Amino acid sequence: MAKGQLDGKVAIVTGAGSSIGLGRAMTLALVEAGARVAMVDVNQQALEQTAGDARELGGDDAVATIVADVSSPEDTQRAVRETIEQLGGLHVLVNNAGINLYSSGLSGESAQPFWEVDPDAWRKVISVNLSGPFLMAHAAVGHLLDQGWGRIIGVTTSLDTMIRGKNTPYGPTKAGHEALMAAIAQEVEGTGVTANVLVPGGATNTNMVNIANESDRVKLIQPQVMSGPVVWLASDASDGTNGMRFIGENWDDRLPIDERVAAASAPTAWPQLGRSPRMHP
Repeated sequence: MAKGQLDGKVAIVTGAGSSIGLGRAMTLALVEAGARVAMVDVNQQALEQTAGDARELGGDDAVATIVADVSSPEDTQRAVRETIEQLGGLHVLVNNAGINLYSSGLSGESAQPFWEVDPDAWRKVISVNLSGPFLMAHAAVGHLLDQGWGRIIGVTTSLDTMIRGKNTPYGPTKAGHEALMAAIAQEVEGTGVTANVLVPGGATNTNMVNIANESDRVKLIQPQVMSGPVVWLASDASDGTNGMRFIGENWDDRLPIDERVAAASAPTAWPQLGRSPRMHP
């Protein structure tokens, strides 16, 4: 990552308070590259911990912390408004906030059949993982379109995870987020705003994973695989890249950028699996 690559850019990262999560890794990477970041999370204490580390990298004004619930229309509108007021603009939205039954405390089980999932838990996970990205993008897109430049980056998951049994409602919500990003990409094409997906590439060392043994966590993908691609996607260098999904584990900083992008990306939402246009209703 080149220092100064994101000078002048302002980003929102949701779910930024995670102590070992993707939001923390992406926040620190964006700050290190020169961006100022509005860190959004429901957990004030966790936000301040990561914010302190970000300020050590980028200075006291590198980040702003905003306590907000992405499932609330009022909170998402406020988060965007406060970002612009406090940091002087908005260029990049990273929709990262997400929960599953285990991480949210909605269930002590990390895997269970759908008929054992409490309907209230189903609604809560959907409200964060699917409604949240919609509401944040809905709140931010007007500003991005007006300035003729912007980035919407959605953190989804692998197709295997989306359709795996005993993974409801997490998998279905991420499938919905992926579909949402594919639709947004079509709708912003040619506006200067782009919409792309970024995923780690497999089971990742975050608070979403129910693993107590630290040695087992070391074997997982580490959140830092998101650092290189999120900085590139947030930069002017990615102009014209729209409707793509990037796999962080496949991003190789040793390669020339065109080879790096080719190795790590494919179209969002696997359009090659869809029906032919004449079969669409």
